[in-house]
Amino acid sequence: MATGRFISYLRVSTDKQGKAGLGIEAQRELVHRHLGEERPIQEFVEVESGKRNDRPQLAAALAACRAHGATLIIAKLDRLARNLHFISRLMESGVDFIAADNPHANRLTIHILSAVAEEEARMISRRTKDALAAAKARGVKLGNPNGARAFRGKQIGNAAALAAVKAKAASRAADIVAQIERIRSQTGATSYGAIARALNESGVRTPRGGRWHPMSVKLVMLRRLTKAVAAA
Repeated sequence: MATGRFISYLRVSTDKQGKAGLGIEAQRELVHRHLGEERPIQEFVEVESGKRNDRPQLAAALAACRAHGATLIIAKLDRLARNLHFISRLMESGVDFIAADNPHANRLTIHILSAVAEEEARMISRRTKDALAAAKARGVKLGNPNGARAFRGKQIGNAAALAAVKAKAASRAADIVAQIERIRSQTGATSYGAIARALNESGVRTPRGGRWHPMSVKLVMLRRLTKAVAAA
C-alpha cells in the first residue's frame, strides 16, 4: 500500500469517451487499488489527444502537486509515455510521479518505454499514410459509403482499421513488458519459467488471453528487444 499525499491524473483521448466516462472508471480503479486505503487529495481528468503536449488539466495537476507537496499518480504509464519530449518535460517539472501499473519503474525505464512507444506510434502512422497513398495511386476510392456496417462479420478492412488494431496490440505488448519488468524488480526472477509462473499467478493473460509458458515470455521479450534496438 502506498503512503503519502497523492493527486491523480486520468486521461481519455476523445470527447465521446470523456462524456461517456469510458476508460475513466477503469483508470480510477487502478489508482485506488495501488493506493489501498489512501485516496488522492485531488483528481484531474483530461479529455485530450495523446499527440498533444498542451494539456491544461495536467498542468493544473502538476501545480497542485507542487502546492501540496504531493506525488502525481497515473493509472497506466502509456497514458503519458506516447511522446519522449513530453515525458522529459514532465520529469523536469520538479514533481514526483508514479504509474499504478508500473510503480517500480525508474527514470531510465520510463525514458526507454516512452522512446519505444513514440517510435511505434511514428511507424504505425507512416505505414498507414504509405498504404493510403499507394491505394490512391492505384485508383482505389478511399472510404466506404456504407461505413463500418459493410465490414461487420467480414475478414476485410481498410488501412486505418488495421493500423488501429496494430496500435492496440502494441499498447497491450507495452503493458505486458511493464508487468514483466515489475516482476523482475520485485521478485528477482530471471528465468523465462519463473517469469511465466509469476505472470500466471498475477492473473496477467497473454495477448490472446491464454496462460504464459517460458517460450511465450521469451518471444515477448525478444520482440521488444528487437524493436528497441531498431529504434536506437
